[in-house]
Amino acid sequence: MNTHIDKADAGKAASIEITRSQKLAPLPQPPYGFGNHFSDHIATLRYTEGTGWTEPRIVPFGEISLHPSAAGFQYSQSIFDAFKAHLQPDGSLAMFRPDMHVARLNRSAERMCIPPVDPQMLIALMQRLCDIDRRWAPSDSGSALYIRPTIVATEGFVSLRPAREYLLVVFLSPVGDYFAQGSAPVRILASDEFVRAARGGVGSAKTGGNYAAAMYATRAAAEKGYSQILWLDGVERRYLEEVGSMNIFVKIGGKVRTPPLSDSILAGVTRDTILSILRDSGEAVSEEPIAIDDLFEAQAAGTLDEVWGTGTAAIVSPVGVIGYQGNEIVIRNGERGPTTEWLYRKLLGVQKGEDNDPNGWRVRVPNFDLA
Repeated sequence: MNTHIDKADAGKAASIEITRSQKLAPLPQPPYGFGNHFSDHIATLRYTEGTGWTEPRIVPFGEISLHPSAAGFQYSQSIFDAFKAHLQPDGSLAMFRPDMHVARLNRSAERMCIPPVDPQMLIALMQRLCDIDRRWAPSDSGSALYIRPTIVATEGFVSLRPAREYLLVVFLSPVGDYFAQGSAPVRILASDEFVRAARGGVGSAKTGGNYAAAMYATRAAAEKGYSQILWLDGVERRYLEEVGSMNIFVKIGGKVRTPPLSDSILAGVTRDTILSILRDSGEAVSEEPIAIDDLFEAQAAGTLDEVWGTGTAAIVSPVGVIGYQGNEIVIRNGERGPTTEWLYRKLLGVQKGEDNDPNGWRVRVPNFDLA
């Protein structure tokens, strides 16, 4: 395959070597599903102890070779993050809160003994990748270009210690609805048998091991007809923490509540965004412990207004049924609630440039070839 190599703008945080693919893949048609299609290129950075993060590159999409004893294989020393870019009304492309996602990536890195990445370098690299593959950004409502930076330890050894070599990879994927049922309310099962994370552990890090460990419980829930697990705390197994791929919100008696962050809960960027939207609108909202019994009591009293989850993938997803110890709560007769619907539309409007962005959350992707 013939390739063309050029350089990104000198004003960017890094000089990015670009090898363009000369055979572009056909674009998929909606519905896209989630994570089923991948764009023409990936971005990479490499870390070596003593020299730091170097070799920023964009290359054609393809497989990656790793040493059989790489620490990422043997000891799961790996992390990732994920966010989206959306087409704007003027045809431009804007990433949503990349700075907060990179900050979270570096917090995960610190917890997993991985060297932090310079935020400006990484954002510049992701902007350039999004620009090169901007034709993959879907235009239909509810869809977006999913951006996934991943870091894996690549040094080959067997002794138990942090690696001295790492690879950062960013890939892009056009995505639609995360859940198979689309925007319909999901069924979740509160588990007092399995625990996602304990205080002092790595629950607040976006590391692959957390998700692998959750698969068994999630599969068991699916066999009972539920889409996700609602995790309870690891000590009393009583207080809500988060759903499998989302942070959790409840509205009881007109007041919105969500569990407070801790080292056993992932600090969702969408969670933070929703809290800001609610507070800016004057909505009563608090971050406080929520016991699973509180939901059943509120349902019995007729004060359980709505339950929803938030996340980069799911955006704002209504919860229609919660199962627990053989009992079920059916929320709003299994239909979307007004607050959930308003938050979904509001957030999507900000992301897609159809609503005001007073907080500066949208970061435009420059068209480097025209600059």
